[in-house]
Amino acid sequence: QVQLVESGGGLVQAGGSLRLSCAASERIFRLYTMGWFRQAPGMDREFVAAVSWSGYSTHYADSVKGRFTISRDNAKNTMYLEMTSLKPEDTAVYYCAADPDTAVGDTASDEYDYWGQGTQVTVSS
Repeated sequence: QVQLVESGGGLVQAGGSLRLSCAASERIFRLYTMGWFRQAPGMDREFVAAVSWSGYSTHYADSVKGRFTISRDNAKNTMYLEMTSLKPEDTAVYYCAADPDTAVGDTASDEYDYWGQGTQVTVSS
């Protein structure tokens, strides 16, 4: 069973930065595509970014492209989301997700089988 634990959320002013981490409990994490999703109150969960098992391929939602960077360290079983130039509309609960069969370009949440519990990111104006 793959377990994912997010950390790094918090309150930040617009224009600021945060780095989210997602630690995986399972050694085979290094073979899984990993992704970040977010969900604002009253909204559907939306794709943010994904990274291939090797870390060489990435994919971003248009809304975060150029501001967010996804990466992973397979030696530490950890994935990261570096968020810069944050905007109030980035406020949401951020979830990490993992799946052994999902392609980096798959943006639907139901393509991922494993999920973390989420971490709150709040951007004040």
